[in-house]
Amino acid sequence: MGTSQHKQIAFFQNLGKLFYAIANVDKSVKDEEINKLIDVVKSELGPLSIITNNLKERASDSIINTFKWLRDDDEYDAETCYTSFITFKKEHEDLFSDEIKSLILKTAGAIAASFSGLNKSELIMLAKLNIEFKKTVK
Repeated sequence: MGTSQHKQIAFFQNLGKLFYAIANVDKSVKDEEINKLIDVVKSELGPLSIITNNLKERASDSIINTFKWLRDDDEYDAETCYTSFITFKKEHEDLFSDEIKSLILKTAGAIAASFSGLNKSELIMLAKLNIEFKKTVK
């Protein structure tokens, strides 16, 4: 596996961290949030141009498996996972086109809203993510 593929896999693992952070920011990950993640990842993220054909299944598996591992391990809090994702984003801005950012925000919002709508902590984290995505790299 080349450096580019490693970078792509790391990208998808970090998306799993972010989506876990969104789901767990209220300190509880519901089955509805996991099911929404799976639905959206399979339907929305698969067609992305960043994913080469031989990585499509691996990409969705990386996102979902990272999310489930974090949930099952229950060692990392939402803020730690969010910060880890933001660090990765800052180090790999080239992976975050406007299309990707929009899709990430859409997915994060869908996960957060999947169980009883959005709560305050989810809204705050989504707002922080939106602000982060609007920052321009100099």
